[in-house]
Amino acid sequence: MARPPRGNEDRQDSELVDKLVAVNRVAKVVKGGRRFGFSALVVIGDGKGRVGYGSGKAREVPEAVRKATEQAKRGMVRVPLRQGRTLHHDVQGHFGSGRVLLRAAPPGTGIIAGGPMRAVFEALGIGDVVAKSMGSANPHNMIKATFAALANVNSPRSIAAKRGKKVSDIIGRRETTEGAGFVEVGA
Repeated sequence: MARPPRGNEDRQDSELVDKLVAVNRVAKVVKGGRRFGFSALVVIGDGKGRVGYGSGKAREVPEAVRKATEQAKRGMVRVPLRQGRTLHHDVQGHFGSGRVLLRAAPPGTGIIAGGPMRAVFEALGIGDVVAKSMGSANPHNMIKATFAALANVNSPRSIAAKRGKKVSDIIGRRETTEGAGFVEVGA
């Protein structure tokens, strides 16, 4: 028996952005020949720092996409963003032979990334990032490597809490205007 939906699940679902990354035709060999089906890879996010991915297989494409979307919703993770537009620091990730490098970028850079990584960043809500795929071009491995890299992104607040310091001790004191650079301390 299915449980009744909670009050804000419908609202959450309407805010989610889903990107279809790849659709493949797959075959199962049986006694009478081949049975064809489809596999789909989907990335889903809320545009505010939460993102997930999923894959699904079915005889028809829409059913495969639905299964992948459901799996992506279940596996969403939160990624800390700087000013809601970019990463806090550069990070690398790998999965299998897929290797990716993600770099924080200044305002106005845009999303400089290819294929599957671009879908992840758009669903995540990142506006400025530079990414490079240095390994496999397989969309599954690229997405899993991107998620492995995003799992290693830490905010200065979380690092300061772990070390028992203030955030200003971690990143240095800055002026209130963005892009003004660092202020000399003790001069």
